[in-house]
Amino acid sequence: MSAARPVFLVTGADLAAEALALLGDFEVVYAGAKPTEADLIALCRQHDPVAIIVRYGRVGAAVMDAAPGLRVISKHGSGTDTIDKVAAAARGIAVVAAAGANAAAVAEHALALLLACAKSVVALDARMHAGHWDKATHKSIELEGRTLGLIGLGAIGLRLARMADAMGMRVIGFDPFAKNLPAQVEAVDLETIWRESDAISLHCPLTADNAGLVNARTLAACKPGVILVNTARGGLIDEAALLAALRSGQVGSAGLDSFAVEPMTAPHPFHGEPRITLSPHIGGVTADAYVKMGVGAARNALAVLNG
Repeated sequence: MSAARPVFLVTGADLAAEALALLGDFEVVYAGAKPTEADLIALCRQHDPVAIIVRYGRVGAAVMDAAPGLRVISKHGSGTDTIDKVAAAARGIAVVAAAGANAAAVAEHALALLLACAKSVVALDARMHAGHWDKATHKSIELEGRTLGLIGLGAIGLRLARMADAMGMRVIGFDPFAKNLPAQVEAVDLETIWRESDAISLHCPLTADNAGLVNARTLAACKPGVILVNTARGGLIDEAALLAALRSGQVGSAGLDSFAVEPMTAPHPFHGEPRITLSPHIGGVTADAYVKMGVGAARNALAVLNG
């Protein structure tokens, strides 16, 4: 360990060059692409970092206690549910996030999943490649005039709202913390989201209070055939309840980018379900967002260290 420069520990295998350029006064140590808690504890004991940039894995009390000089934990992205914020606060460690850095990427992916569901993109592609021509038997869903319900009206949710508005959709949204909403978003309660939405997209953080927010009861309260999109956190959905609702037709289709357990292991109950479009939690994974999140994480950490 270098005695000259304090250490930034990155819970990943790399960081954007633009972010590294901001950290010239520090030694940057990488934990690798799939760090375990034991890996992070060992690296903290070895290097005693002043800052941790969190890309993968969880940072809990044991990791914090292995780094007595730790002053800030900075998320490479917006979701801080993989950081024990209570433990951090108890130790006087700041937790910061690059909020909005991946908003464009995630909102675009949510729109892609919504369109894929409404237009049966994946199923029709597979049929075409198999030599079929389903023009006489297939009808897609037109989104113009339909209602999109957004749960979470932060940077990502509001960006998707603008896209949906441009397509002629009515946009309703629930977020108890949102202020000064734009004209195209009608603020409603959750019961209205379930009752009136033709499509629902999740854009809220996962907390102890909203785990399993989408469940058998709330799905039963939805319009028959509702489309569900999740680019937020898998724990927001009771996956068994969603699968049952898809098979009964209560949910028409689902586009999912996050899951209760990640990475998803095979076999999984969702595998082979024709009305679920899956992606491996890559909504925020673009070349542009990689740079924006890295720079945001570095700047946020430096702001704490520089007081």
